[in-house]
Amino acid sequence: MLNLVLFGAPGSGKGTQSEKIIDKYGLHHISTGEVLRKNIKEGTELGKIADEYISKGHLIPDSLMVDILRQELKGLPKTTKGVIFDGFPRTIPQAQELETILAEMGESLTGVLGLEVAEDELVERMLKRGAETGRADDNIDTIQNRLKVYHEQTEPLKAHYQGKGSYIAINGIGNVDEIFSNIANEIDGRVK
Repeated sequence: MLNLVLFGAPGSGKGTQSEKIIDKYGLHHISTGEVLRKNIKEGTELGKIADEYISKGHLIPDSLMVDILRQELKGLPKTTKGVIFDGFPRTIPQAQELETILAEMGESLTGVLGLEVAEDELVERMLKRGAETGRADDNIDTIQNRLKVYHEQTEPLKAHYQGKGSYIAINGIGNVDEIFSNIANEIDGRVK
């Protein structure tokens, strides 16, 4: 199977590019953010817990995220060509758990696609997205906190994956199709 992590700061384009990767490669999309937002909207117990963290721009505890991931992977159809992980892992312990879970399935990670975007561009993108979609967590205070949390807790994953030789740097500036073309070239180079 083709198992990819889409990595990058909030606002780097992970959601947009994951859709294009799914369309081209037929991968199953696991977006922990979408799972959490769905649960928050439905008012589930998980949603209430998640909302306490997300509304303040904090990360969900590792143990809760790992449980969500295990549930999602258990529900995969047997015909799945692979998975794109969007928004997971966000910490080194989550990355280690992902490796364990994949190994239990007889799988491994194909690569980590890192969308690299300058901070000022990230802020601009998220403010624009908030204005267009009404997404509550796209306001300046929450954005600044999300980026602070990203730099402190998630960005260290880049070095973790670079050390394993699985990190693939992708320039996340430019139009959507150009960025996707670079991603596809990298994926195709890994799969052949």
